[in-house]
Amino acid sequence: MSGLVNTLVIVAVIGVVIARQLRPRQVSAGGRWWLVPVVLVVLAVRDGGLVDGAHRDTSIALLGAELVVGAVMGMAWAGTTRMWTGEDGRVWAQGTRLTILVWVLGIAIRVGLYAAAAAMGVHQHTGSLLLAVAGTLLVRSGVLMLRAHQRQPSYPAVS
Repeated sequence: MSGLVNTLVIVAVIGVVIARQLRPRQVSAGGRWWLVPVVLVVLAVRDGGLVDGAHRDTSIALLGAELVVGAVMGMAWAGTTRMWTGEDGRVWAQGTRLTILVWVLGIAIRVGLYAAAAAMGVHQHTGSLLLAVAGTLLVRSGVLMLRAHQRQPSYPAVS
């Protein structure tokens, strides 16, 4: 896939995810919460170019930093998500204003990483961003699943 298509996929995924998380949503214990991150990883790895061959070590370090930022952002995002249990025992979640701040800071840090890479002459493909977004979504969803599981009673809700 071209860089333009990857960029459009990234923007679309981020837009949908942010829009969905600002509304109250039921957190289901099962489901395929891991599916979108897996698809993003496949797209990132399939296209290759995750490491700039001319600047291998620096490129790997920047990719690692991108993944760490993604994981930290996913944890912060999940931590700033308000969760509650409804009367029927179902767990609900909704992003807060702090969640938006997490996104803004995460994007600013990523822009800084890309600027640093450009200043060092390291070429970064969109695959590294796809991989980081996948990590962010996977960590966030995993943490929310754990939080939801902790909130659910060990006995069935009485209707």
